[in-house]
Amino acid sequence: MTSATDPHPQPTVTADAPPPAPHRAPPDRAPRWSLPALIAILILAAVLYSWNLSGSGLNSFYSAAVLSGTQSWKAWFFGSLDAGNFITVDKPPFALMVMGLSCRVFGYGTWQMMLPMILLALATIWIVHASVKRVWGHGAATVAALVLALTPITVAINRDNNPDTLLVFLMAGGAALALRAVHNGRLLPLVGSAVCFGLAFNTKMLQGYIALPAVFAVYLYAAKPGLVKRIVNLLIAGVALAVSSFWWAAAVSLVPADDRPYIGGSTDGTAWDLIMGYNGLGRILGGEGNGGGGGGGGGGFSGTAGIGRLFNDILGGQISWLIPFAAIACAGGLLLRGRAPRTDPTRAALLLWGGWTALHYLTFAMAEGTMHPYYTTALAPGIAALCGGGGVMLLRAFRTDRRWAWVLPAGLAVTAVWAVVLLRRASGWNTWLWPAVAVVMALAIVGLLVFRSATGLRVRLLAASVTAAVVAAVAGPAAYAWSVPSGSGGGMGGTNPTAGPSTGSGFGGGPGGGAPGGGGGRGDFGGGQLPGGTQQGGGFPGGQQGGQATPGGGNGEAPGGAGQPGGTPPNGNATGGTAPGGTDTGNGTRPGGFGGGMGGGASSELTAYLKKHQDGAKWLLAVSSSQSAAQLIVSSGEPVISMWGWSGSDKAMTLARLKELVKKGELHYVQIGGGGMGGGPGGGGDVSTEVTEWVQKNGTAVKESEYGSTTGSDTAQSSSSSSGSNQSTVYRLDPSDVD
Repeated sequence: MTSATDPHPQPTVTADAPPPAPHRAPPDRAPRWSLPALIAILILAAVLYSWNLSGSGLNSFYSAAVLSGTQSWKAWFFGSLDAGNFITVDKPPFALMVMGLSCRVFGYGTWQMMLPMILLALATIWIVHASVKRVWGHGAATVAALVLALTPITVAINRDNNPDTLLVFLMAGGAALALRAVHNGRLLPLVGSAVCFGLAFNTKMLQGYIALPAVFAVYLYAAKPGLVKRIVNLLIAGVALAVSSFWWAAAVSLVPADDRPYIGGSTDGTAWDLIMGYNGLGRILGGEGNGGGGGGGGGGFSGTAGIGRLFNDILGGQISWLIPFAAIACAGGLLLRGRAPRTDPTRAALLLWGGWTALHYLTFAMAEGTMHPYYTTALAPGIAALCGGGGVMLLRAFRTDRRWAWVLPAGLAVTAVWAVVLLRRASGWNTWLWPAVAVVMALAIVGLLVFRSATGLRVRLLAASVTAAVVAAVAGPAAYAWSVPSGSGGGMGGTNPTAGPSTGSGFGGGPGGGAPGGGGGRGDFGGGQLPGGTQQGGGFPGGQQGGQATPGGGNGEAPGGAGQPGGTPPNGNATGGTAPGGTDTGNGTRPGGFGGGMGGGASSELTAYLKKHQDGAKWLLAVSSSQSAAQLIVSSGEPVISMWGWSGSDKAMTLARLKELVKKGELHYVQIGGGGMGGGPGGGGDVSTEVTEWVQKNGTAVKESEYGSTTGSDTAQSSSSSSGSNQSTVYRLDPSDVD
């Protein structure tokens, strides 16, 4: 019975009654520390996400699309890589729209591009905090916010212009609104949830739907209205989901193919093919530009597909620190709520966040297609909510029921052991940290057991033990997270951002690492690969095998590019500089990673020549891949054509299309080589061979002496070329050259 003085009493757990809901202080009785703690976490997160941001490289692929969107509203709507609207990026444009609007208002630059993404990342923390607080109280919400803020891969990706930051914000918002609909039985929050997931679909397509089955299932099971009303509400939400998901694809389809850019990543230039293929089942099953099955596509980035993938050397330090504790907390919480009513909000929250985590885990673990480490940031809200909410439930059961006295200490012990394993993988990196984590956690567990039934002043010692356990649990993730803004860890810049030291053997692998079929070098490349470059034994079409790049030095050869001092990352990163998508090396290399690296490029002298002799053409140059085109777009500010798209498999350029552009005077220069026009399935093969042969037969090669080169060669080579294997030639084509 509820008393007048305490509307939220804390009853005792008994064997004959269902366990009570976790104690929650009402909003007007929030502890004084709650708001300052949240503000402190948000400030910490803001520092992690923005510190030294201008010195880190963004993904030039998306940087170029954002720049193009500031130059053309058509490019902004379609998500075109170039302002001439020849081809789009291989994602829907919602994230690019957000960054593009910011750059239209404040000007184009790193901070202008990243400002809305950082704000969205902070908003995600606030959403998770508010959602957890509504069910489990302020303490649980604070722990959840801290865990989310310090998740290493989340820190890495929130400092980048990939779409995942917006994706996680929208999915977290959708989950929080769905829980509110479960709690109050109203339709509007459910519709809002569906719209959020629909917009998430327009950010990264089917990845935005991974948690959706758990969200709708929890509403169907636990919402207050009757069964028929719940079904009707879900049908209405389904309509909202469909509209918010497919409006862009439908709008694109209404535009005649000749009046819209080729949809990058598709096999037929349509958004529907992109949805079902490259950004749909291709991610799970492989193929469709995502590499082969059996882990071949994703294996070069995240290791071989399998149930334990997220605990491997590559992904373990990025996301897995608290997965064991989250699983224990979720299972324990569900057992504690086993006989609660169907509409119990605590069990609904456990089911939703547990389903969120399980669905993402299984999808990422078993995906046979492209699987970048940063995809796993989508797990972070679920892990955070379960650690906060489920952890508080285990603490209450630990104190009130002897049968549960071992569960929380066991969960904390498992967490500490796994943290020690992860930290010891990072040989020579902060070697003091793993013993400290082990000792602090051991003392915390002892304190919990000693002061388990403490009352009065001794409760403070119990609180100190709980605090020490939280500190020990997040110390490892915090060290990995801080390594990114501090420059002491993390890898691959905006192309494949990670946190912490390099420990894996995949792309970006560590000592002795190497992607399958690649070299066994040390450091950020480790013989790995990127789309657009090939390596020994297979790999991606259109480039050369990457060589070795030792940490801090060595004349390593970037995948698909030429040797650059210090093993310069393929997105153009080097020391110094602030331009989005790359930095200036100080040796003539332009911002944006200008000068090859990933499948060809052009020197600053050649680009100046092309701009001088553009002669009114819409496009400055046509190159083989989106990587090269993006670097040139950011560096020159001019539209550049990517003929075969990101993976080399797009059928964007045909001989008939090339002849049409040349005849209209919209394109005069085509680059062959330096990553090549070998292409891949679809875009390559007979199509690329036909285009290459026609250009060589009808075009006029631009000699290096014409644009100021002193090498004396008669061909135009990429500025990053150091061997004949990576030579590129630029050809001039005029309307008179067309048959």
